Amino acid sequence: MIITLEDLAIAIAARIDIDMESALKDANFVMDLFGFEDRIIDNILEPEDRQLFYILEEEGMLVTEREETTIYDGRSWRTHYWFLNKEAILKYKEKGKEEEEKERKRKEEDAAEIYKEIPDELWFGH
Repeated sequence: MIITLEDLAIAIAARIDIDMESALKDANFVMDLFGFEDRIIDNILEPEDRQLFYILEEEGMLVTEREETTIYDGRSWRTHYWFLNKEAILKYKEKGKEEEEKERKRKEEDAAEIYKEIPDELWFGH
């Protein structure tokens, strides 16, 4: 399953309730980090970048996992990873598209209502 930049941006815009331009910027940042991988190691993130990841984790679009390994001297070494939750992203994308379509139809209906309020004599000149 492949997640595109547009998929993630629409999902972000729908779930976090931000404009599409900001969502595209955030999605581009995330996709640049993941590249063609499904997971990335946490320590590549700067502290301020991690904040976006926490938000996306809270919304279910990213998930974390931790691996523990025993190193040669007997100590444990923990590695934290971030994963794209593709199913959730695609689900939110579909909901976002549905909401976008509803909003478009509502605006069309509102525009039609405005024209209904204009008296006929104003349409046909004097």
